[in-house]
Amino acid sequence: MKSFYLPLPVVAAALKPFYRLALDARLPVSVQRRILDLAAPLQTMPDGAVSLKTTLAGRPAERITVGATERNTAVLYLHGGAYTIGSIATHRSLAAHLARESASAVYVLDYRLAPENPYPAGLNDAVAAFRELVKAHGYSPDRIAIAGDSAGGGLTVATARHLVDDGVKPAALGLISPWVDPGARDAPFPRDIVVNTAWSFAAAEAYLGDGDPLDQGFAPLHGDLSGLPPIVMHVGKAEVLYSQIVDFHDRLLTSGNEVEYVEYEKLWHVAHLQTSILREAAEATRHLGAFLGARLRSSEVVLPEPTSSDIA
Repeated sequence: MKSFYLPLPVVAAALKPFYRLALDARLPVSVQRRILDLAAPLQTMPDGAVSLKTTLAGRPAERITVGATERNTAVLYLHGGAYTIGSIATHRSLAAHLARESASAVYVLDYRLAPENPYPAGLNDAVAAFRELVKAHGYSPDRIAIAGDSAGGGLTVATARHLVDDGVKPAALGLISPWVDPGARDAPFPRDIVVNTAWSFAAAEAYLGDGDPLDQGFAPLHGDLSGLPPIVMHVGKAEVLYSQIVDFHDRLLTSGNEVEYVEYEKLWHVAHLQTSILREAAEATRHLGAFLGARLRSSEVVLPEPTSSDIA
Protein backbone atom coordinates (compact mmCIF):
# COMPACT_ATOMS: atom_id res chain seq x y z
CA MET A 1 0.00 0.00 0.00
CA LYS A 2 1.27 3.46 -0.87
CA SER A 3 2.27 5.42 2.21
CA PHE A 4 0.19 8.44 3.17
CA TYR A 5 2.24 10.54 5.55
CA LEU A 6 0.74 12.57 8.37
CA PRO A 7 2.38 15.57 10.09
CA LEU A 8 4.65 14.59 12.95
CA PRO A 9 2.76 16.61 15.60
CA VAL A 10 -0.50 14.90 14.61
CA VAL A 11 0.98 11.42 14.94
CA ALA A 12 2.62 12.27 18.27
CA ALA A 13 -0.62 13.69 19.65
CA ALA A 14 -2.52 10.54 18.70
CA LEU A 15 0.06 8.15 20.10
CA LYS A 16 0.40 9.69 23.54
CA PRO A 17 -3.07 8.74 24.88
CA PHE A 18 -2.96 5.39 23.08
CA TYR A 19 0.24 4.32 24.80
CA ARG A 20 -0.95 5.65 28.15
CA LEU A 21 -3.87 3.25 27.84
CA ALA A 22 -2.05 0.28 26.33
CA LEU A 23 1.00 0.42 28.60
CA ASP A 24 -0.84 0.87 31.88
CA ALA A 25 0.90 -1.28 34.49
CA ARG A 26 -2.44 -1.88 36.20
CA LEU A 27 -3.79 -3.75 33.17
CA PRO A 28 -3.23 -7.50 32.90
CA VAL A 29 -0.52 -8.35 30.39
CA SER A 30 -3.08 -10.22 28.31
CA VAL A 31 -5.11 -7.01 27.91
CA GLN A 32 -2.04 -4.97 26.99
CA ARG A 33 -1.19 -7.52 24.30
CA ARG A 34 -4.72 -7.48 22.93
CA ILE A 35 -4.85 -3.68 22.67
CA LEU A 36 -1.59 -3.55 20.73
CA ASP A 37 -2.60 -6.35 18.39
CA LEU A 38 -5.94 -4.68 17.66
CA ALA A 39 -4.19 -1.44 16.69
CA ALA A 40 -1.51 -3.15 14.59
CA PRO A 41 -3.38 -3.07 11.24
CA LEU A 42 -3.23 0.74 11.27
CA GLN A 43 0.41 0.32 10.25
CA THR A 44 0.39 -0.86 6.65
CA MET A 45 2.73 -2.95 4.50
CA PRO A 46 4.53 -1.51 1.46
CA ASP A 47 3.54 -2.52 -2.06
CA GLY A 48 4.98 -5.86 -3.06
CA ALA A 49 5.24 -7.23 0.48
CA VAL A 50 4.84 -10.99 0.85
CA SER A 51 4.43 -12.48 4.31
CA LEU A 52 4.72 -16.22 4.88
CA LYS A 53 4.09 -18.00 8.18
CA THR A 54 6.88 -20.32 9.23
CA THR A 55 8.66 -21.56 12.35
CA LEU A 56 12.17 -21.07 13.68
CA ALA A 57 13.47 -23.44 16.33
CA GLY A 58 9.94 -24.48 17.17
CA ARG A 59 8.61 -20.95 17.58
CA PRO A 60 6.13 -19.21 15.24
CA ALA A 61 7.77 -16.77 12.87
CA GLU A 62 6.98 -14.83 9.73
CA ARG A 63 9.19 -14.43 6.67
CA ILE A 64 8.63 -11.08 4.96
CA THR A 65 10.00 -9.91 1.63
CA VAL A 66 9.25 -6.97 -0.63
CA GLY A 67 9.73 -7.42 -4.36
CA ALA A 68 11.78 -10.51 -5.11
CA THR A 69 10.83 -13.32 -2.74
CA GLU A 70 14.09 -15.24 -3.20
CA ARG A 71 16.74 -13.54 -1.10
CA ASN A 72 20.25 -14.68 -0.17
CA THR A 73 20.47 -12.35 2.84
CA ALA A 74 18.29 -12.28 5.93
CA VAL A 75 17.49 -10.19 8.98
CA LEU A 76 16.32 -11.88 12.17
CA TYR A 77 13.98 -9.33 13.76
CA LEU A 78 13.32 -9.35 17.52
CA HIS A 79 10.32 -7.21 18.45
CA GLY A 80 10.09 -4.87 21.40
CA GLY A 81 7.53 -4.75 24.19
CA ALA A 82 9.50 -4.97 27.46
CA TYR A 83 9.73 -8.76 27.08
CA THR A 84 6.06 -9.07 28.07
CA ILE A 85 4.08 -7.77 25.08
CA GLY A 86 4.52 -7.19 21.35
CA SER A 87 4.10 -9.72 18.57
CA ILE A 88 4.60 -10.48 14.92
CA ALA A 89 1.42 -8.51 14.25
CA THR A 90 2.61 -5.34 16.00
CA HIS A 91 5.89 -5.33 14.08
CA ARG A 92 4.85 -6.74 10.70
CA SER A 93 4.70 -3.33 9.01
CA LEU A 94 8.10 -2.20 10.30
CA ALA A 95 9.63 -5.54 9.34
CA ALA A 96 8.24 -5.24 5.82
CA HIS A 97 9.66 -1.75 5.37
CA LEU A 98 12.99 -2.99 6.72
CA ALA A 99 12.85 -5.86 4.23
CA ARG A 100 12.40 -3.36 1.41
CA GLU A 101 15.19 -1.05 2.56
CA SER A 102 17.68 -3.85 3.22
CA ALA A 103 16.66 -5.92 0.15
CA SER A 104 16.59 -8.97 2.42
CA ALA A 105 14.17 -11.50 3.83
CA VAL A 106 13.16 -10.40 7.32
CA TYR A 107 12.19 -13.12 9.78
CA VAL A 108 10.09 -11.83 12.68
CA LEU A 109 10.34 -14.22 15.62
CA ASP A 110 7.58 -14.89 18.15
CA TYR A 111 9.98 -15.54 21.02
CA ARG A 112 8.58 -16.56 24.39
CA LEU A 113 7.44 -13.73 26.66
CA ALA A 114 7.31 -13.11 30.40
CA PRO A 115 5.73 -13.52 32.86
CA GLU A 116 4.85 -16.96 31.50
CA ASN A 117 8.42 -17.52 30.30
CA PRO A 118 11.01 -15.39 32.13
CA TYR A 119 14.68 -14.98 31.23
CA PRO A 120 16.45 -16.74 29.57
CA ALA A 121 13.57 -18.19 27.50
CA GLY A 122 13.50 -15.34 24.97
CA LEU A 123 17.29 -15.34 24.60
CA ASN A 124 17.35 -19.10 24.07
CA ASP A 125 14.68 -18.76 21.37
CA ALA A 126 16.57 -16.00 19.56
CA VAL A 127 19.87 -17.87 19.56
CA ALA A 128 18.18 -21.06 18.37
CA ALA A 129 16.35 -19.15 15.62
CA PHE A 130 19.61 -17.72 14.28
CA ARG A 131 21.19 -21.15 14.27
CA GLU A 132 18.23 -22.61 12.38
CA LEU A 133 18.50 -19.90 9.72
CA VAL A 134 22.03 -21.20 9.17
CA LYS A 135 21.40 -24.92 9.41
CA ALA A 136 17.98 -25.28 7.80
CA HIS A 137 17.53 -22.19 5.60
CA GLY A 138 20.94 -22.05 3.97
CA TYR A 139 22.14 -18.62 5.10
CA SER A 140 25.75 -18.30 6.20
CA PRO A 141 26.17 -16.29 9.43
CA ASP A 142 27.77 -13.40 7.53
CA ARG A 143 24.60 -13.13 5.43
CA ILE A 144 22.35 -12.72 8.47
CA ALA A 145 21.87 -9.52 10.46
CA ILE A 146 19.98 -9.27 13.73
CA ALA A 147 17.79 -6.27 14.49
CA GLY A 148 15.36 -5.26 17.18
CA ASP A 149 13.74 -2.39 19.00
CA SER A 150 13.60 -1.55 22.71
CA ALA A 151 13.60 -4.89 24.57
CA GLY A 152 14.18 -6.55 21.21
CA GLY A 153 17.22 -4.32 20.78
CA GLY A 154 18.64 -5.47 24.08
CA LEU A 155 17.83 -9.05 23.10
CA THR A 156 19.65 -8.48 19.80
CA VAL A 157 22.84 -7.53 21.65
CA ALA A 158 22.49 -10.45 24.06
CA THR A 159 21.94 -12.86 21.18
CA ALA A 160 24.96 -11.53 19.30
CA ARG A 161 27.12 -11.83 22.42
CA HIS A 162 26.10 -15.47 22.85
CA LEU A 163 26.77 -16.26 19.20
CA VAL A 164 30.10 -14.45 19.03
CA ASP A 165 31.27 -16.23 22.17
CA ASP A 166 30.46 -19.49 20.38
CA GLY A 167 32.46 -18.47 17.32
CA VAL A 168 29.51 -17.39 15.15
CA LYS A 169 29.42 -13.76 14.02
CA PRO A 170 26.36 -12.17 12.37
CA ALA A 171 26.87 -9.62 9.61
CA ALA A 172 25.52 -6.62 11.54
CA LEU A 173 23.18 -5.46 14.30
CA GLY A 174 20.35 -2.96 13.91
CA LEU A 175 19.35 -1.38 17.23
CA ILE A 176 16.38 0.92 17.70
CA SER A 177 16.37 2.43 21.20
CA PRO A 178 17.80 -0.75 22.74
CA TRP A 179 16.87 -1.52 26.35
CA VAL A 180 20.26 -2.77 27.48
CA ASP A 181 19.84 -2.48 31.27
CA PRO A 182 16.29 -3.47 32.28
CA GLY A 183 17.35 -3.58 35.93
CA ALA A 184 18.30 0.12 36.05
CA ARG A 185 16.07 2.36 38.17
CA ASP A 186 17.75 5.71 37.46
CA ALA A 187 15.54 6.98 34.62
CA PRO A 188 15.77 10.79 34.48
CA PHE A 189 11.99 11.23 34.18
CA PRO A 190 8.99 8.91 34.55
CA ARG A 191 7.54 8.87 31.03
CA ASP A 192 7.89 9.86 27.41
CA ILE A 193 5.32 9.62 24.61
CA VAL A 194 5.52 5.82 24.64
CA VAL A 195 7.24 4.42 27.75
CA ASN A 196 6.38 4.93 31.40
CA THR A 197 8.62 3.62 34.15
CA ALA A 198 5.83 2.11 36.28
CA TRP A 199 5.09 -0.22 33.37
CA SER A 200 8.67 -0.89 32.26
CA PHE A 201 9.96 -1.58 35.78
CA ALA A 202 7.15 -4.09 36.41
CA ALA A 203 7.85 -5.76 33.06
CA ALA A 204 11.58 -5.97 33.81
CA GLU A 205 10.88 -7.71 37.12
CA ALA A 206 8.56 -10.18 35.39
CA TYR A 207 11.21 -10.92 32.78
CA LEU A 208 14.08 -11.30 35.26
CA GLY A 209 12.26 -13.70 37.56
CA ASP A 210 14.84 -15.20 39.91
CA GLY A 211 17.77 -14.15 37.73
CA ASP A 212 20.72 -11.84 38.33
CA PRO A 213 20.05 -8.27 37.14
CA LEU A 214 23.74 -7.95 36.16
CA ASP A 215 23.73 -11.08 33.98
CA GLN A 216 24.94 -9.89 30.55
CA GLY A 217 22.22 -11.88 28.84
CA PHE A 218 19.64 -9.83 30.74
CA ALA A 219 21.55 -6.54 30.82
CA PRO A 220 24.11 -6.38 27.97
CA LEU A 221 25.22 -2.94 29.13
CA HIS A 222 27.09 -4.63 31.98
CA GLY A 223 28.66 -7.39 29.92
CA ASP A 224 31.52 -7.84 27.49
CA LEU A 225 30.90 -5.60 24.48
CA SER A 226 34.06 -6.40 22.54
CA GLY A 227 34.08 -8.07 19.15
CA LEU A 228 30.47 -7.41 18.20
CA PRO A 229 29.38 -7.07 14.56
CA PRO A 230 29.02 -3.60 12.99
CA ILE A 231 26.14 -1.74 14.62
CA VAL A 232 23.64 0.88 13.50
CA MET A 233 21.78 2.45 16.43
CA HIS A 234 19.00 5.03 16.60
CA VAL A 235 17.56 6.86 19.63
CA GLY A 236 15.28 9.81 20.28
CA LYS A 237 16.68 12.53 22.53
CA ALA A 238 13.41 12.85 24.49
CA GLU A 239 13.23 9.16 25.43
CA VAL A 240 13.27 7.76 28.97
CA LEU A 241 16.05 5.45 27.74
CA TYR A 242 18.17 8.20 26.18
CA SER A 243 20.84 8.46 28.90
CA GLN A 244 21.12 4.66 29.12
CA ILE A 245 21.66 4.42 25.37
CA VAL A 246 24.24 7.22 25.38
CA ASP A 247 26.14 5.27 28.04
CA PHE A 248 25.83 2.12 25.95
CA HIS A 249 27.12 3.92 22.86
CA ASP A 250 30.14 5.19 24.78
CA ARG A 251 30.92 1.68 26.03
CA LEU A 252 30.57 0.23 22.54
CA LEU A 253 33.14 2.70 21.23
CA THR A 254 35.48 2.10 24.15
CA SER A 255 35.25 -1.63 23.37
CA GLY A 256 36.38 -1.00 19.79
CA ASN A 257 33.15 -1.61 17.91
CA GLU A 258 32.05 -0.03 14.63
CA VAL A 259 28.91 2.01 15.36
CA GLU A 260 26.75 4.20 13.13
CA TYR A 261 24.85 6.23 15.75
CA VAL A 262 22.00 8.66 15.10
CA GLU A 263 20.08 10.78 17.61
CA TYR A 264 16.70 12.23 16.69
CA GLU A 265 15.55 15.50 18.18
CA LYS A 266 11.81 15.00 17.63
CA LEU A 267 11.21 11.28 17.14
CA TRP A 268 9.95 9.26 20.07
CA HIS A 269 10.71 5.75 21.33
CA VAL A 270 10.70 3.36 18.34
CA ALA A 271 8.95 5.83 16.04
CA HIS A 272 10.04 3.46 13.26
CA LEU A 273 6.82 1.57 13.99
CA GLN A 274 5.02 4.48 12.31
CA THR A 275 7.07 4.18 9.10
CA SER A 276 3.96 3.76 6.95
CA ILE A 277 2.37 7.02 8.17
CA LEU A 278 5.27 9.29 9.19
CA ARG A 279 7.88 10.53 6.74
CA GLU A 280 10.52 11.10 9.43
CA ALA A 281 10.10 7.51 10.63
CA ALA A 282 10.35 6.23 7.06
CA GLU A 283 13.64 8.10 6.63
CA ALA A 284 14.99 6.54 9.82
CA THR A 285 13.99 3.04 8.68
CA ARG A 286 15.59 3.71 5.29
CA HIS A 287 18.88 4.58 6.98
CA LEU A 288 18.73 1.52 9.23
CA GLY A 289 17.92 -0.79 6.33
CA ALA A 290 20.62 0.64 4.08
CA PHE A 291 23.27 0.05 6.73
CA LEU A 292 22.19 -3.56 7.25
CA GLY A 293 21.90 -4.23 3.53
CA ALA A 294 25.40 -2.89 2.89
CA ARG A 295 26.95 -5.03 5.62
CA LEU A 296 25.01 -8.10 4.53
CA ARG A 297 26.46 -7.80 1.05
CA SER A 298 29.99 -6.97 2.21
CA SER A 299 30.22 -4.34 -0.50
CA GLU A 300 31.24 -0.73 -0.52
CA VAL A 301 27.83 0.89 -0.69
CA VAL A 302 27.40 4.58 -0.06
CA LEU A 303 24.87 4.89 2.74
CA PRO A 304 22.21 7.59 2.55
CA GLU A 305 22.77 10.37 5.02
CA PRO A 306 19.96 10.87 7.55
CA THR A 307 17.80 13.51 5.88
CA SER A 308 15.22 14.34 8.52
CA SER A 309 15.54 17.91 9.74
CA ASP A 310 15.01 16.71 13.29
CA ILE A 311 18.28 14.76 13.51
CA ALA A 312 20.50 16.27 16.15
